[in-house]
Amino acid sequence: MPKLIYSAITSLDGYVEDAEGKFDWAAPDDEVHAFVNDLERPIGSYLYGRRMYETMVFWETVSAGADQPAVIRGFAQIWRAAEKIVYSRTLQTVSSARTRIERDFSPDAVQRLKETSAADLAVGGAELAGQAIAAGLVDECHLFLGPIVVGGGKRALPDNVHARLELLDERRFRGGVVHLRYRVRD
Repeated sequence: MPKLIYSAITSLDGYVEDAEGKFDWAAPDDEVHAFVNDLERPIGSYLYGRRMYETMVFWETVSAGADQPAVIRGFAQIWRAAEKIVYSRTLQTVSSARTRIERDFSPDAVQRLKETSAADLAVGGAELAGQAIAAGLVDECHLFLGPIVVGGGKRALPDNVHARLELLDERRFRGGVVHLRYRVRD
């Protein structure tokens, strides 16, 4: 069965956004971005909350021409090829192809999606990922720990979510980022 994967670029102290809501410090260098592209290639569907979708929809219109670095072109192609499901009660329309809105996160519907999907799925956004982890739907967590401490903000893994993890892989990058790949244990 395909896996549901949660990936996040976080500060060393575990935040995906700082206290001001900024995450420019999390922009991956080319080495990390190429690695992320390789991880994302097998993804057939992205599950997003509204805010994460509004961040990621950038990839719908960014130039994927020869004027862009290969990692940018590659990720734009990967993102555009995937299905996107946005969980939002307030978003009225989407601005990307292959995208639909669901008003409520239904663990049963996500489980059925996993069972019928031909490819892995990714959940994006800490709050939605927290719901998916709490529902026992997430199979793997990929955390990219950046060499920065931001002191507060939005946590990569929300409070009151409990999961046992097994480290499957780790990798260090030249710029100081560390990738940790975990399997969520039953």
